[in-house]
Amino acid sequence: MYCRSLLHASPTSLPSFKAQASPLFTHQRFPQKYSNRRPQLSLARTQIRCTAEAAGGPGNWDKWIPRNFVAADKVLRLISGATSSPIAQFIQSPTTFLHSVDSRIKLAWLLALVILPARSNVVMRFGIAMYLALLSVLILPKHVWMDQLGRVSLLCGILFIMLGLGADGAPPLVQLRSPPPSMTGLPNVPASFQGYSYVIMKLGPLQLTRKGFSVATTSACLTFTIFQSASLCLATTTPEQLAYALQWFMLPLTNFGVPVAEVTLTLLLSLRFINLVFDEVRNVALGIVSRRINWQLLTVMETVDVFFGYIRRIFKNIFSHAEQISQAMIARGFRGDSKAHKIYFSSDSSIGIADILSLLCLVSLIGATALLNYRSM
Repeated sequence: MYCRSLLHASPTSLPSFKAQASPLFTHQRFPQKYSNRRPQLSLARTQIRCTAEAAGGPGNWDKWIPRNFVAADKVLRLISGATSSPIAQFIQSPTTFLHSVDSRIKLAWLLALVILPARSNVVMRFGIAMYLALLSVLILPKHVWMDQLGRVSLLCGILFIMLGLGADGAPPLVQLRSPPPSMTGLPNVPASFQGYSYVIMKLGPLQLTRKGFSVATTSACLTFTIFQSASLCLATTTPEQLAYALQWFMLPLTNFGVPVAEVTLTLLLSLRFINLVFDEVRNVALGIVSRRINWQLLTVMETVDVFFGYIRRIFKNIFSHAEQISQAMIARGFRGDSKAHKIYFSSDSSIGIADILSLLCLVSLIGATALLNYRSM
């Protein structure tokens, strides 16, 4: 918006007067054309006219940006759909054998599944990933495992392609510094009888080598294992049981001054708080989608403002929940000392048949991985 000042002259006529000669100058006479002229005085009157949409104004840059460029409706629907599955939530029914396994054994499984894919060969990596996928299908409900396996598989597939073609994809432009064998008189290196090839596949200027394939399989299988094993553990174990298992493993560290009670209480609060975060993200996104905003009529800056309001509302609700949790803890007697605050863990320390079978499977997996690594050496 800019302002334009216009000056309009309005002539104002004054009464005419005749020029009278002074007695001292009686011999002079003014010409007729000057004596009959009526003097006029122009009074300037200022009018300010403001124009909001003038060509070339500083406020017209946003009209050149296409509307609905961000596709905000689709983004909000994806957000509400991605958080609809119970991520990091305990699924009480249907009850399976994995629900009855001790939480300490589950933590041991998690540690083993993080270490083994990085230390095993390609066959064992894919075997662990397939085992977790089959276990997810058997344990989790259908709408949960279909959503989780689809998203995790897509992420791992993109990671595999990017690392496989990018780790060692571009051939290095190097020149040998040593002279060829024909100049030194040494025989040429014989070709491999087994058809060994460092380059597995070529895709235009990119290539998939053995080094890139090893890096891609390690990263993709390790990502899939970490995500899916953590999802299985959280879906079949309550937060109190996980806190009890972590406290049981970290109890010897109290002799070295490690605040085990604070770590356990922090873990318990974090597991309780994750569900609230996902619920708030989904509920606020559904609230915006349900209002049926016509995104075609909004400019880019207005769409960005809606998203900033969405994020601001999420943080406001999360901070409100955090304040309610702190007030609830104070009402229950918490005064800042984690050691003096009693935490009731709903965990059963008895060892059953499911626990023994889980330990046997864990030992068998570790033994098979060590045996395959020994043979590959």
